[in-house]
Amino acid sequence: MGLSLGRRRDLRVVVAEAAAAKVTQLSPAAGGVSISDVLWPSAGAFLAMAVLGKLDQVVALKGVSLTIAPLGAVCCVLFSAPSSPAAKKYNMFVAQIGCAAIGVLALSLFGPGWLARGAALSASIAFMTITGASHPPAASLPLLFIDGPKFHNLQLWYALFPGAAGCAVLCLIQEVVVYLKKNFKF
Repeated sequence: MGLSLGRRRDLRVVVAEAAAAKVTQLSPAAGGVSISDVLWPSAGAFLAMAVLGKLDQVVALKGVSLTIAPLGAVCCVLFSAPSSPAAKKYNMFVAQIGCAAIGVLALSLFGPGWLARGAALSASIAFMTITGASHPPAASLPLLFIDGPKFHNLQLWYALFPGAAGCAVLCLIQEVVVYLKKNFKF
């Protein structure tokens, strides 16, 4: 019960036209991106890193940091694509906490090196798939833990800090940015 050749060709034409219309709609040349669409997410990312940097000064004595690369990726998701599945709070927190804990476990089981990294990354992807908490930036947390000796003394606390704690701060800033982006357009 497949589609006839003519019907498939018609379907391909409709899909191609729809795709072309979407590209035209989103193209900056067609006026699809306003200044506020660029300014608010960029300003939010700047503010987020500034706040996390100030918090770094508080925890500097412990030798750890909140301004970690995975949180830069989280900023990109939260500020530029706030309605995407990866920006959902459940996805973000479950994935951040679970993947960080997986990194701690992998290092404990395999020690530093390629085996721990590979096992942690594959287990993180499996974890996010099973829990339905897809959040790509979280997949880098186990690698950061395994390769970052300054985090090793945190052990399982690493599951909450810096990833989840940083995300809590970023979520608060995201709420302000989303409000400003919706209400102050230019």
